[in-house]
Amino acid sequence: MSGILAYLVAFLLYGLIGWHFWRTRWNAPVTCAGESGISSGWERYALLAPLVLHGYTLYESVFANGALSFGVGSAVSSIVWLTAMIYWLSGFFYRLEGLQTLVAPVAAVAVLLPLAFPSLRPLANTELPAFKAHISIAMLAYSLLTIAALHALLMAVVERRLHHPAMPSVLTNLPPLLAMETLLFRVIWVGFILLTLTLISGIVFSEEVFGQPLKFTHKSLFGFVSWGVFAALLAGRQFYGWRGRIAIRWTLAGFIFLLLAYLGSKFVLEVILQR
Repeated sequence: MSGILAYLVAFLLYGLIGWHFWRTRWNAPVTCAGESGISSGWERYALLAPLVLHGYTLYESVFANGALSFGVGSAVSSIVWLTAMIYWLSGFFYRLEGLQTLVAPVAAVAVLLPLAFPSLRPLANTELPAFKAHISIAMLAYSLLTIAALHALLMAVVERRLHHPAMPSVLTNLPPLLAMETLLFRVIWVGFILLTLTLISGIVFSEEVFGQPLKFTHKSLFGFVSWGVFAALLAGRQFYGWRGRIAIRWTLAGFIFLLLAYLGSKFVLEVILQR
C-alpha cells in the first residue's frame, strides 16, 4: 500500500508543478521583461520532491524480488525520470523554465506506467558488467535525445509565435532562438555520442549480453536509422549550416525512430503479444 501511495504522491506533485508553471509561465499575462521568466528560489527545487519519489518507485519496480525487471512501463518511466533529472540539473545553468510545463505532465503519466504495464519476467545476464554498461549508456542516450526533442518542440512553438502580438510571457523571457539552437545541438552531440556507444556495445557484446550474435531485426533497423538521421543532422549543421525548422524536423524525426527502435518493440512484445 505504501508503494502505491508513493506513485500517487509523485503523480500529484508532478501535476501540481505542471499546473503551476502553466498558470504562471504559459498562461500568464506578459509583464516586464524578465520578471515572470525567472524561477524563484523554491521553484528551482520544486521538481526535487517528485523526482526523489519517482526514483524510489522505479527502484521498487525495477529491482523487484531481487532481480532486474525492465518491462516497457519501467523502461519509459526510467527514461522520463532521467530526462527530468538531467533537465532539472541543467536548469541551474540554463534558462529552461518553459520546459517545466512540458516535462512535469509527461513525468506525471510516466511515473504510473510501471503499475499499468508491469514487467512480465526478469532480464537475463543482468549480472554481467557489459550488460550494465550497455543499459546505462542506452538510458542516458535516450534521455538526452528526449530532452533534445522537447527542446525542439519548444523552439517550434517560439518560432511559430515569434511575431504574434500576444505571446505568453514564458516565450518572451526565453533566450533568443539562436542561443536555444546552440544548446539544442550541444545536447544532440552528447546524445549522439552515447547512442553511438550504445549501438557499438550492442554489436560487440551481443553474444555476451544477449547470448546470441547480433541479428538484423526491426529494433536494430530503427536504431541504425535513428543514428543515421542524427548523423545527417550534425553533418548538415557542420557543412551546410542547417538550422531553424530543418534542425527541428530532423531532431523530431530521429527521436521518433529511436522510440520505434526500443520502446516500440518492447510495447509490441510485452503489451500486445504478452511475451
